[in-house]
Amino acid sequence: MEQELNELGQPIGQRLENWQAPPYPEPGILQGRHCRLEPLDPERHGCELYAANQADTTGASWTYLPYGPFESEVSYRDWLETVCDRKDPLFYTIVDSVSEQASGLASYLRITPDYGFIEVGHIHYSPGLKRTTAATEAMYLMMRQAFELGYRRYEWKCDALNAPSRRAAERLGFQFEGIFRQHLVNKGRNRDTAWYAIIDSDWPGIKQALEQWLSDSNFDKHGNQRTALSQLIPS
Repeated sequence: MEQELNELGQPIGQRLENWQAPPYPEPGILQGRHCRLEPLDPERHGCELYAANQADTTGASWTYLPYGPFESEVSYRDWLETVCDRKDPLFYTIVDSVSEQASGLASYLRITPDYGFIEVGHIHYSPGLKRTTAATEAMYLMMRQAFELGYRRYEWKCDALNAPSRRAAERLGFQFEGIFRQHLVNKGRNRDTAWYAIIDSDWPGIKQALEQWLSDSNFDKHGNQRTALSQLIPS
């Protein structure tokens, strides 16, 4: 594609015809087949989330988050109360469709409609949710809503040392964009941050791959996948 120049002969970005800033996501239920995402309600979800998190007996799932582990259900509920009514970050509880139990959290954050980008973060899965079909579907539901609202860029950031989070981003189709050195101080430690993103032109292929992977035909009667998501995600 030929580069557009301005009247001074300088290269400038592609013109976005009829660009309009998307709306903020509204708190509401995102319904899938394996899970649903509900707006975080500490009264309804707090006890179940805390109980699900107790299967992490070492606290390893909290290492790279700026909070946790929590010493008691009361302290956890107190923290949930501080974040549940915010517009940004906007927290969702992940509820398993079979057990009907709350088993994880995720949020939108750094929601910037004027520039067309939104981030997913504060992802905390209980041990029972990790590596399940519901875990993948939860991320798909949040991605789908963001792009259907009209966001152009969907970001994932994590501690550069958090190998599981980086693998998860790459598995879901996010492209690595670099390391921001000394980006944050987290729990008194330096944090270099790895940046990943999906943009709107990536989304159709990733959406198709995720939907193909999530389809019933991709799993045998024991729930084992026939084709790995990594084989479906566009390179």
